[in-house]
Amino acid sequence: MITSPFELPLSEQIWDSRYRYRHDGWKEPNIETSWHRVANALASVEPSQQARWEAKFLTLLRDFRFLPGGRILAGAGTGREVTLFNCFVMGQINNSLESIFDSLKEGALTMRQGGGVGYDFSTLRPADPGSEESDAAPGPVALMQIWDSMCDALLSTAARRGAMMGTLRCDHPDIEHFIEAKRAPEQLRNFNLSVLISDEFMQAVEKDEKWPLCFPAELLPEGTRKRHPGSVRKEWAGTFRDCHIFHEMPARRLWERITRAAYDTAEPGVLFIDRINRDNNLGYREWISATNPCGEIPLPPYGACDLGSINLTHFVQAPFEPEAKLDLDGIRETAALAVRLLDNVIDLSQFPIPAQREQSRGSRRIGLGITGLADTLIMLGLHYDSEGARHCAASVMEILCHAAYHASVDLAREKGPFPFLQKEHYLSRPFIQRLPAEIRDKIARYGIRNSHLLAIAPTGTISLLANNISSGIEPVFDFHYRRRIRIHGEQQLDFQLTDYALRHWWEMKGKQSPLPKTFVSARQLPPQAHLAMQATLQPFVDNAISKTINVPESIPFEQFRTIYHEAWHLGLKGCTTYRPNRVRGEVLSPTEETPVACCPRP
Repeated sequence: MITSPFELPLSEQIWDSRYRYRHDGWKEPNIETSWHRVANALASVEPSQQARWEAKFLTLLRDFRFLPGGRILAGAGTGREVTLFNCFVMGQINNSLESIFDSLKEGALTMRQGGGVGYDFSTLRPADPGSEESDAAPGPVALMQIWDSMCDALLSTAARRGAMMGTLRCDHPDIEHFIEAKRAPEQLRNFNLSVLISDEFMQAVEKDEKWPLCFPAELLPEGTRKRHPGSVRKEWAGTFRDCHIFHEMPARRLWERITRAAYDTAEPGVLFIDRINRDNNLGYREWISATNPCGEIPLPPYGACDLGSINLTHFVQAPFEPEAKLDLDGIRETAALAVRLLDNVIDLSQFPIPAQREQSRGSRRIGLGITGLADTLIMLGLHYDSEGARHCAASVMEILCHAAYHASVDLAREKGPFPFLQKEHYLSRPFIQRLPAEIRDKIARYGIRNSHLLAIAPTGTISLLANNISSGIEPVFDFHYRRRIRIHGEQQLDFQLTDYALRHWWEMKGKQSPLPKTFVSARQLPPQAHLAMQATLQPFVDNAISKTINVPESIPFEQFRTIYHEAWHLGLKGCTTYRPNRVRGEVLSPTEETPVACCPRP
């Protein structure tokens, strides 16, 4: 008899509504059957010993030891026309009606198969209402409404809400319109928005300099060029171009508008795009200007997210006891096997459009990460905002990083390196240079199977599936709270939840036992605690980290406004904030009356 691994009705409800396979009136009897389906499918692409790898993958998946991305769990082995990748960044949108609607079609095809999409709208000409040209541009924000409507129409009956990321350069002439776009609750409701922030802009902010808003001259109609004769040389999509200046404004005033909009509406986030490109392992062949909808994987055009997370709570030994510790050898072994599983996803998955297949199989990018960090720290007796907690988290991430790179080199010896590999260029990249000499020597000798290996995703739904462990590297949202989830179309259900660590404390110590100070929730932490944890882990993540800086509604703007600036100084690749507000509403809410924050990312 199979014992159910579910501790909560919500966890079983999520499996039933999102990941349980049904066909012709039959449905999987339990999640064990789902795990068998996924393990069998991913082992099927192995050239030999498929039964052996199926058994290993099953052990990896069982009891939520490793949580593959939701598309993998929902789609692998079903025979459905779906992608196993959570998200994609789409191709460049050019300034023609044909290109715009071709891009819209590609996005629709991708979302129909279950993938979220990210777009850089910086390539679109700014709105120019004074123009008398026949092809006067409506501007990026107006055109984004088309994508938003497409997402509404395509996914109005889906259990999984559509997810899109829209980015725009900080020097685009329409940047102010983009920043303010989310003030209307009905506008761009399916988009997350992020501004591409350059180092040059941040330096202009610090020096209180003027900031030119401009656009490449060769992409503008002649009439527009005549009305805006001033020009500046700018790096644009990896090359330097002459750009016409539409107008200038104080850099600090633009920065103030970004932070004020984030304070009021939780959008936009920021992506420190120069840092992203400098640290990109494939910076020798690609320029990145967008990410997946949650921001954990910066991607080139047609790149894809192949995600999975190690459940750290599974590796806590003697929880809540003085001798509590992590099974580090178990984490190493799990990481190595997870790399192989995620690499097989690339060969098994369907792709909505051919360019996505070419990009994914050329780089073989994967994003292995962690989840349940906050609950793990509590079970180890560590306060989230402490040096001990940060040291523990960094040690785990370093072990995982090195284990993943060793495993990928071993896979390259067995199956061959990723096709886009140019060893000399790859080995010179900053992240690779920071790896131990042993790993670099192995790459030089054998190559490596995957261009990128690490990413920390928000893991909201799959962490709920795994009995409501804390999400990603986020602090515990609250120890008792109400969660609203979408079941079918617009149908929503509310659940009262108790945090994983607290439930297990009660089981071991009893409900009357006083809680240690390590039981700290997101609303009890200053923004700097969030930033410090993200900065501690970033050196061991070659993709990026999705992390929301949750703050209370009562935080003064003067305190809030420093968060993005601190993130830049700490070396982060991006930052998102959330302050409860009337525009966005709440998916999560505490059971008591005190307002707290929630993650704005879908």
